[in-house]
Amino acid sequence: MKDKNSLQDELFEAWRANNRINLFLIDKISAEGMQCSLSTRGGKSVARQFTHIHNVRLWQLESRAKDLAKGMYKFGPKEEPTKKKLKKELVDSAKRIESFFERIITGEGKARSFKRGLFTTLSYFVAHESHHRGSILLTLKQSGHKLDQTMSYAIWDWDKI
Repeated sequence: MKDKNSLQDELFEAWRANNRINLFLIDKISAEGMQCSLSTRGGKSVARQFTHIHNVRLWQLESRAKDLAKGMYKFGPKEEPTKKKLKKELVDSAKRIESFFERIITGEGKARSFKRGLFTTLSYFVAHESHHRGSILLTLKQSGHKLDQTMSYAIWDWDKI
């Protein structure tokens, strides 16, 4: 059986890998691809889907570990940030979510996980972000900006990402 520290390290690494996939995709999507949207009524572009991921992290921290949310940047509803800005804020929010997980594990500081515990909380974040990555890939494909197959498969190689 693995010890507590090993499980904690594995949990953090799963979270970090999830975020590395977001950053990897941002790097691989062209500037034109970042502006793509399937909506004809002003729905979220690819860039704004990434801002949504960040803003949900912020929203969850505001309700579960308020002090960790202090000073976080919140993207506006129509904001179309640069790739550099997106990556900067996703790195920041990922570190804060990791601190949130650490508080749940150690019991130090205020942090409220989902009722079913830490792993359910991690699963929520990964599932939410994976859903949006799928939407992003579909948007790119439908808009004629699909990633090449090597890049599409790379997001599934969690041993390498």
